Amino acid sequence: MAIEVDAKVKGKVSGITNFGAFIDLEDGKTGLVHISEISANYVKDINEVLEVGQQVDVKVLSVDNGKIALSIRRAQEAPKTSQKNTSRNNQYRARKNHQQQAKKKQDFDALMSSFLKDSDERLASLKRNVEGKRGGRGGRRS
Repeated sequence: MAIEVDAKVKGKVSGITNFGAFIDLEDGKTGLVHISEISANYVKDINEVLEVGQQVDVKVLSVDNGKIALSIRRAQEAPKTSQKNTSRNNQYRARKNHQQQAKKKQDFDALMSSFLKDSDERLASLKRNVEGKRGGRGGRRS
């Protein structure tokens, strides 16, 4: 049976490295599960999650020149949520996003106001210094 992209197949862990795990598949083929594709959670040490000889379900990500990229994380089905919860979550995210954008605008406005005030003060100070060196406002004295 040929290995096809997006297919879910069973395999057996045949080797573990610091960057991933090699999985023996059907027909004597071997694929690699990169460390980032082992779990939805951060994996620091693969040996804490997998062991040689362990049976795993994997999803075929790509087949390129005999190299087979696999994913354990994507083979696991995502938990189904109800449409009602999804709608509430979307509304919550939209409201939170709007609040964050409003706060950023307020922060930006406060920073801009502070910058303009400082800028005006520096400009006034520069003008005083330059006028003092020119002899003041009254023009030249003879």
